[in-house]
Amino acid sequence: MPSSTRLARSALWAAARSSCPLPVLHAARLFSIKAQAASTSKHHILDPSRLTVTKTKQPKQLSKPEDLVFGREFTDHMLTIEWNQDDGWLTPQITPYQNLSLDPATCVFHYAFECFEGMKAYKDKKGKIRLFRPDKNMARLNKSAARIALPTFEPTSLIELVSQLVKLDSRFIPDQKGYSLYLRPTMIGTQKTLGVGPPGSALLYVIASPVGPYYPTGFKAVSLEATDYAVRAWPGGVGDKKLGANYAPCIVPQLQAASRGFQQNLWLFGEEEYITEVGTMNMFVAMKNKETGQRELLTAPLDGTILEGVTRDSVLALARERLAPEGWKITERKFTMKEIYEASVEGRLLEAFGSGTAAIVSPVRTISWKGKLVDCGLREDEESGEIAHKIKEWMEAIQYGDEAHEWSYRVD
Repeated sequence: MPSSTRLARSALWAAARSSCPLPVLHAARLFSIKAQAASTSKHHILDPSRLTVTKTKQPKQLSKPEDLVFGREFTDHMLTIEWNQDDGWLTPQITPYQNLSLDPATCVFHYAFECFEGMKAYKDKKGKIRLFRPDKNMARLNKSAARIALPTFEPTSLIELVSQLVKLDSRFIPDQKGYSLYLRPTMIGTQKTLGVGPPGSALLYVIASPVGPYYPTGFKAVSLEATDYAVRAWPGGVGDKKLGANYAPCIVPQLQAASRGFQQNLWLFGEEEYITEVGTMNMFVAMKNKETGQRELLTAPLDGTILEGVTRDSVLALARERLAPEGWKITERKFTMKEIYEASVEGRLLEAFGSGTAAIVSPVRTISWKGKLVDCGLREDEESGEIAHKIKEWMEAIQYGDEAHEWSYRVD
């Protein structure tokens, strides 16, 4: 029995056992029918050899690097690949950057069939183009797509296609360190229907935006508001997937925090007030263990409530390789805002920072919690702690090819 059919039948059985309402069972049956039909049709895989390229006849003028604003300007071209349930992946195309044309009934508008990735391309000292751990981004995009009934793809094939786009638009990547080309692979459901069910068609596309340092005025520590009046994610939800639907609900709490003078939300969860993420980044805390006095770099576990960050994984790997031999304990576990407050009061809190693709690391100066302002260990004249600064340097050395490393993927 084809795996897609087995999956569909498992979904039906699970729905029946959990006494799902009829609409859910109907959707599961619909998926079963589609899966069985798909298993008997000849599906095309995502094939880079079929790529067609149409170059723009109106190249854009390059902006000065210092004038770049994150995500505001885009390159000359984009990559698009359509998919449908009968044929699978169709011909990949690189075309001039242009608007999409979608019917008002397209399912992405009504039921949020959308997921995306954030990754970067860099130029090293020799002008060679590099991607940073693209295999991790592809794996996460496939997980996100599968969670919302969108098609998956061959990871190495999409990396090859993205590389072709980056090479074509390489003039948009500034040569200076701190600058890069931000890449946004996106997948949307495109079936024209108001019925709730797995989309029968989809579009995978990639656009690119030249960007400068996340902090144009310099590496700055931020202040956070511990947020317990809104929840970003919950167990069994989709907070561990990179879905567009996860982000829009976070904007109002962010605006509320900003109105009180804070740059980001520190998302807490449950009565215990577990720390999950900071803004759209993973959260790290460096402190001395209360019982042993050992220095500890701490972050929340991958329990389904936080995003499986590529930068998070990289920070943990580098810390285990380079900090652990210096006596640091590297820990993934649940921890609470109360623990952080007590560590600060007792002088054990050394520093705190967020990690993500855009900024690599973002140091934290203070956290507002229950009317208290929690000091995160920075002196008044400091914008970053020692660990955040080291990690930023280590990561950039790999990203820009200054250090030979398996994470740096050279685009030839």
